[in-house]
Amino acid sequence: MRYQCNRHTAKGASLLELMIGLLILGVVTAGIFAQLNTATQRIATEQNKVDNFDEARDFVDQFFRDINQIGYPDGHIVQASVSPAINDPRIAVGLVKIDTNSIWFEGDINGSGVVQEVRYQINGSGTCTLCFQRSAVAKQQGDPFIGQAAASWGTEVNDLILTNAIFTYYTAAGTQIPTASLPANIDTTAGQQTLASVKTIHISLTIQNNQVTDPKTGQPIQTSFEGEVSLNNCSYAYTGINPMSCF
Repeated sequence: MRYQCNRHTAKGASLLELMIGLLILGVVTAGIFAQLNTATQRIATEQNKVDNFDEARDFVDQFFRDINQIGYPDGHIVQASVSPAINDPRIAVGLVKIDTNSIWFEGDINGSGVVQEVRYQINGSGTCTLCFQRSAVAKQQGDPFIGQAAASWGTEVNDLILTNAIFTYYTAAGTQIPTASLPANIDTTAGQQTLASVKTIHISLTIQNNQVTDPKTGQPIQTSFEGEVSLNNCSYAYTGINPMSCF
């Protein structure tokens, strides 16, 4: 029996068919690479968010460590050698000043026996508008608010946005201290009363890096971090007969 080969089925693919195949392959490959590029951008964005979150967390952890030493050593431990006692460099008076975006306080934060005046403040150095900065310097003999050495600004969180207050303060009863009474400092009677009433501090940081955008939304990424700490508030603020309150 003889077999005859069909010339139509035996011939190779035409140039047109080959070009169509290559076009389809190119479209599929381009789609795959586009998805890979988007995924890479998303990974980079999420890593940036993680980095910002870690930066804020480390900074807040530092704040919590500092604030836990607030008011130590106090007048119960060290007998004042100068008058008024709040000017004694060996005594930590606790809170010195509070505001929505800054807080000053005294304490032996390093466990070295040296009282430090610690400040957390937006743009404390005056050269970093969107930075939250920290300063810690040894207390000098003098008024805690106006008689101390210049701050030494160091650790910071960058790229903050100030849509809300960084610090919110609450009394022992859980009542928020109104922003209308801020700033409050230890050199005024009203300020002393406000400082003496602080029991809890809430801190909230929002970071927005305008150089990094979300590939899906096209908007700058934001990272938020919040924390809360209760104080053993030993304050030399005004309490009537007793010049120092602890609760």
